[in-house]
Amino acid sequence: MERIVKTRRVVVTSDRMNKSRVGELVRTVKHPVFGKYIKRTSKFMFHDEKNESHIGDEVTITECAPKSANKSFQLVSIEKRAELTEVN
Repeated sequence: MERIVKTRRVVVTSDRMNKSRVGELVRTVKHPVFGKYIKRTSKFMFHDEKNESHIGDEVTITECAPKSANKSFQLVSIEKRAELTEVN
């Protein structure tokens, strides 16, 4: 039986570490009693070998063998670059 590899599309929230990034997945779930939609977030630490992703980039990550205690995902591709804003 073949193992299903999980892929996620996350937004990079931290790029301060060398070869490591933190991405956040935001989803909405319906409250069971009140019926309102609530934002839920999940954080994933992933491996970025070439340090090519930066804060605000939308990236695709995939599951891999654990690289460290917290990293078990790796970067596949950068889907959308963050738009740079000019600071005065």
